Amino acid sequence: MLRQVDNPAVRAFQHLAGTEPLVIGDIVLLEVLQGASSEARARVIEAWLRAFAVVPMLDDALAVRAAGHYRRLRGLGITPRATPDLIVATWCIANNVPLLHRDRDYAAMAEHCGLPVQPV
Repeated sequence: MLRQVDNPAVRAFQHLAGTEPLVIGDIVLLEVLQGASSEARARVIEAWLRAFAVVPMLDDALAVRAAGHYRRLRGLGITPRATPDLIVATWCIANNVPLLHRDRDYAAMAEHCGLPVQPV
């Protein structure tokens, strides 16, 4: 839907979308819509993503937990590159929801913070 791409993560998403309930984080919705090439394209993408449950991913308690994950990783010599990634990972950890991704930054969070990851 977003791009004509074929890779293991896309195939896993397509399979899961047909068999499992999926959620889209509000911050993921933000990041995807930021990348839309036009307002018209953004409306199409938003309508498609809203076919899934859109969930809020941050509150004060999760903000504190995400900051703790950041400090833990920094203490290990790993610098998370993006705050949104920390928010998504922390929400997934707190809710025990496996994350389907193609971002190398999540590997450290899986290894050191307990991020559940959806196999591709």
